[in-house]
Parts: sequence; structure tokens; C-alpha cells
Amino acid sequence: MDNIALLDYNDESVQTLDWQEHIRRRPGMYIGKLGDGNSPDDGIYVLLKEVMDNAIDEYAGGFGKRIDVQVADDGRVTVRDYGRGVPLGKVIDVASKMNTGAKYDSKVFKKSVGLNGVGIKAVNALSSQFEIFSYREGLQSFGRFECGFLKEEKKNAKTTEKTGTMVSFVPDRDLFGNYIFNMEYVEQMLHNYTYLNAGLIISINGTEFVSKNGLLDLLHEHLDENFLYAPIHLKSSDFEMAFTHNNNYGETYMSFVNGQHTTQGGTHLTAFREAIVRTIKEFYKKDFDPADVRSSIVAAVSIKVEEPEFESQTKIKLGSRLMSPNGVTVRNFVGDAVQTLLDNYLHKHPDIAETLLHKILDNEKERKAISGIQKLARERSKKSSLHNKKLRDCRVHYTDTKKEFAPLSTLFITEGDSASGSITKSRDVNTQAVFSLRGKPLNCYGSSKRIVYENEEFNLLQAALDIEESLDTLRYNRIVIATDADDDGMHIRMLLISFFLQFFPDLIHQNHLYILQTPLFKVRNKKETIYCYSYDERVRAIQKLGANPEITRFKGLGEISPDDFSTFIAEKTMRLDPVRLSKEDVIQDLLDFYMGKNTQLRQEFIVKNLRTDVAKTE
Repeated sequence: MDNIALLDYNDESVQTLDWQEHIRRRPGMYIGKLGDGNSPDDGIYVLLKEVMDNAIDEYAGGFGKRIDVQVADDGRVTVRDYGRGVPLGKVIDVASKMNTGAKYDSKVFKKSVGLNGVGIKAVNALSSQFEIFSYREGLQSFGRFECGFLKEEKKNAKTTEKTGTMVSFVPDRDLFGNYIFNMEYVEQMLHNYTYLNAGLIISINGTEFVSKNGLLDLLHEHLDENFLYAPIHLKSSDFEMAFTHNNNYGETYMSFVNGQHTTQGGTHLTAFREAIVRTIKEFYKKDFDPADVRSSIVAAVSIKVEEPEFESQTKIKLGSRLMSPNGVTVRNFVGDAVQTLLDNYLHKHPDIAETLLHKILDNEKERKAISGIQKLARERSKKSSLHNKKLRDCRVHYTDTKKEFAPLSTLFITEGDSASGSITKSRDVNTQAVFSLRGKPLNCYGSSKRIVYENEEFNLLQAALDIEESLDTLRYNRIVIATDADDDGMHIRMLLISFFLQFFPDLIHQNHLYILQTPLFKVRNKKETIYCYSYDERVRAIQKLGANPEITRFKGLGEISPDDFSTFIAEKTMRLDPVRLSKEDVIQDLLDFYMGKNTQLRQEFIVKNLRTDVAKTE
């Protein structure tokens, strides 16, 4: 066999791809993943972000005060800025020649966030239609592309348009499938840009966003009304922070670098978390436990770094150790800024300093109160782990010794031996783990955190996730609730979501929690099998397969064969609904309404919103 393989490896085996083809064959190298728009990190939003980043860089450089964005129903996105405009002789080059751009010159784009000569080309190659216009000094140049190939160009034509650049693109449905832009995700992305660029006006389909107070406005957008003191908002050159504490559990952070939302944090967020603890300990001259200082914190932090280095092409985690080549470290820069600004603020605002101290002491009191229970629970979970099979673990959790998530590492939480057995037999043992619940979990609404340690199911689940001390040790990138699509399954789903909302909201804020969709029907003939997740999909499948196909109705996870399950949870075909919190959602209000004692109000809500389509019979 080795000889055959060697013979097959010849000159014809070595290929040289055009830039367009390379991007289209390996989109993950440029935009992370494709996706259909259901997740905020899907590729269609990355395309928009790459175009926006260029427009934002113009504003940050002092050119243009607004950006107009249009997202049409057919998927066409148009971004118009009023910056300097691309040099007219380079319009085609910047859109189609790899490693071509102005951002290599730090004097021009000293603290930019674009992909340095790659981003706009990736948008071009992954779009079925792409157009770029540049307007400068009464002239315009124009290029029209299809899948990265130039179809039309014009140079130096007269125009009355205001100076700037306009980019229009349609993500290629041959690559992205039947995608839909979720306008909530789009608006949140664009709104974030305004928080980080005070005074910038961004219009999306005619609705304008603008922020006067930067991160302070962002924090107010994400806060419910139970914050304990007025948010502390502090700024210096290349640094801005805003934070307060509330009565929720966990830590909530929103971090940014050069206007880029680093959803997975990085060196700047690590430095900020350390600096907050160090500064507060020194101010009060007390050796607080870091967890007591940071518990219930809600914070936003932004820094500007020269030539930032990110740990992925999609720029969601900062890897830079230095603020600039041969400059101070990010850790020292952030640490010094927090130390100076926060220490001064607390000295000038003794009322807030006193409130903060009481919160830290309350956190300390609660932690010590449950420490004994925690110790017993830890021992119980270790002993239980040796003698039960609630957790069927996977082999890979992290990509390296730094404990960076393996992107596909997944824990399925399911109920009952039959359901967990089917998933276990059909899973990918490398990246997919299964945790089996015994019956319905406890409704933890209104309970203190000690319930996590006293309740065996929650204690073992917490141990499986390894989040006892901090989310920093979370062992899975995705936590997937897999329950039957009936009343009991929905109830279990609500109880689990309530558990995470109550005690570990950061899992939701950081986009780790999902719901597994399972099909209602299997429609097949001798040649093809189609899994249908709705009645409408069943109708289309029957029409496609022709007369008299065999139709199977799935009733519960335990009745689904491992062979079928292997399709439902395969990475390419698995359907996951992300559990998300919008800016309007207040955790305590959600828990009060859905899990509290307001039975009559909840009943009226259910009746009013009852879906009649799911009540169809065969």
C-alpha cells in the first residue's frame, strides 16, 4: 500500500490555487466558520465586520462622522463610509490582491483592527456579488466581482458623491446555504461600534445609533436595575473601563481591542481582572480572596494596541503581550491604568467605596458559609464519579496546555438511561461527552448557591463541567441540553436553563449553552433518507421523494436508534439553538416570570402565545 501511495504522489498532485479558490476552499482560515446566521459568530456576520472594520478605522483616524449600513431581505449588505476613500488607482487591488493594503504602514493605521490586506478579499471571494466604489475629489473608481473574479471596472469617472467608500456584497448561498441575517445580532454588533467610538453615528436600515458616553452607555444597556452602586467609568489614553456590582452570581465582562469585540477575552482581560483585585486589596489594605472581589461584577474594558496579535483570524481573543513593538506589556499597561484611575476614584467617592466594601464582605461571608458543604460535596462528587456512569467523558477538552477550548468539545446533558445510551453509542468519543440526569432536576429558583453543593445532580453536573471555582476551568466549549420535544422534555430544559441563569450566567453570556434540535420525522425511500424537523419539512420531503415514502415519527430520544442519532449529532448536520440573552433581558425578571409563583400570569402568557402548528396530528 505504501508503494501505491508513493506512486500516486507526483507532479500532478501538487496544486497552486488562485487566491479566490483558496479562500473558498478553506473559508475557516479566514472567517472561522460558515453558518446560516443563527449564531452571532457565523461567517456572514464576520463578512460584515470586516467591511465595518475598515470604515471604523477611517473614523478612528479622524475622517468621517457617520457610517450608513443597509441589510436587504435578499441578503445584500451595503456599507457606506465618509472617510478618505480608497486611492482611486488601487480600488481593484485592495479588493482582489492578497496582502495589499495600507495597514502595513503603522503611521497611517497605527491602531487598526482590519485584517491587514486580507479581510476585504475574503469578503469578495465568499460573495456571489461584490461591488466597491471609492469617491475622492469629484471622481470615482468602481469594481464589480462575482465570487472574487472581476467582471467590470471603471476608473476616475466624474461623480457628485461625497468622499468615502461604499462596499456592497451578497454572501454566496452556495457556501453559506439558505442564510438569514438576524438583525438583533447585526444591531448589537453595530451598536458596540458606537460605544467604542463616542460620537460616531451608525445608521442601520435608517435607524441611527450613537453613544455620547462610551462604555458607560454600554454598561447601562446590559445592566438590570439591581446594580449596587453607580457604574464607575474611567478613561485614559488608549484605555477605558466601566464596572459595577449587582446581586447576580458570576462575573460578566465585555472586552474590546481597537474596537474589536473580543468575546473570548485575552491578555487585556486577564490583566484587567488581576488589576481590579490587586487595586481593591491595596485600597482597603485587606487580603481579600479574588473571587470575593470579582463575584457579581459587571464590567466593560477597552484598550488600543499598536499592531495587535489575535489568536484566530476572527480576532475574538487578544494574544498580544506588548502594547506596541518594543513597548510595555499589556499586563503592565492595564495594571498601571487601573491602579491609578480606580485608586483615585475610590478616594474621591467614599460612599461608593463603602458600598463596594460591603459587597465584598457579603461575598466573603457567603463563600465561607458554604465552604464546609462545598468540601463534603467535592468529596462526594469524586466518590460518585468512581462508581457511577453519569458522565461519559470525551478524550479532548483543550487544544493546548494553556487550556484553550477545543472548538468542538461538547457535553450533552440528557435525561434517562435510554436517551443517554443512544447518544453515547453514536457520539464522537474524541470531542463529545454525555451527562445523564436521573429524572427532573430541582427548580433552583430563589435558592442560594449552597443548593449546588447539597443537590447531588447539580453537584455532579458542576463537577463534570469543572466550574466549581471559576469558569476559567470549564472543560467544554459547548454545553448542549438534549431533551425530548414533549412537555416533560421542555420542563427539564427550563429547569436546566434556570440553573445556569441563576448560578452561572456567564456560561450564557459567553455563548456556551445550546439546545439540541431533534427531528420529528424520518422520511425515506430505497434511495434517500430525509430527517424533518417540522411538519413543513415533512411535506417538502414527501414531495421530493415521490409516491409512498416510509414515514417514521420520532417520539422521544430513548426511542431513536444510535444510527439515527449519529446523524443528529454529527458536526456537519447537528442543529443547535444557542441560548442567548438580549440587551432587554433581565435575569431576575426572567426567573421571576417563568419559574416563580405567578402561576396565573404565566398561564395567560402560555395561552396567548400557544402555537397551533405544533398541535397537528398525522
